[in-house]
Amino acid sequence: MSTPTFSDDALEIERIFNADRDLIWEIWTDSEHFKKWYGPKGFTVPVAKMDLRVGGRRLICMESPDGSMRMWTIGEYMEIVPNERLRYTESPADENGNLIPPSAMGMPEGYPTTTEVTLLLEDLGGQTKMVMTHAGVPTESGASAGWEQALDKLAEHLKTVLND
Repeated sequence: MSTPTFSDDALEIERIFNADRDLIWEIWTDSEHFKKWYGPKGFTVPVAKMDLRVGGRRLICMESPDGSMRMWTIGEYMEIVPNERLRYTESPADENGNLIPPSAMGMPEGYPTTTEVTLLLEDLGGQTKMVMTHAGVPTESGASAGWEQALDKLAEHLKTVLND
């Protein structure tokens, strides 16, 4: 488990995973892996389109546990250093990838239209240190709990992958 920290509207979470850096990178950048862990507990990801190249687009759909709500986000990859660093934007969207206001997704007044996620991976010799920063998210947004739950799901997915 980790302790998330907020500073200047940026959430930072650090975790150590018992897997090599190449696998952690793949779990973040391969759409089939990503679908299996992304989102808070109980949420699923029926759609994850990821054009992994600088300037490439992402279109992600999270679905609520009861299937009554779908939340779409779109983004663009800004920086890619394989197995080390990933940086992309994230914005609320409709199912066609058109930007929508954050309020249409239930976000509070003043929530930014675009946020930025940065992933840093460090090889620790059989383990990987991951530092994920989500810049632009207000402290009161609930992003901390959502990311913690998603990263718990990532750890569970990792166990499944390593046991196969």
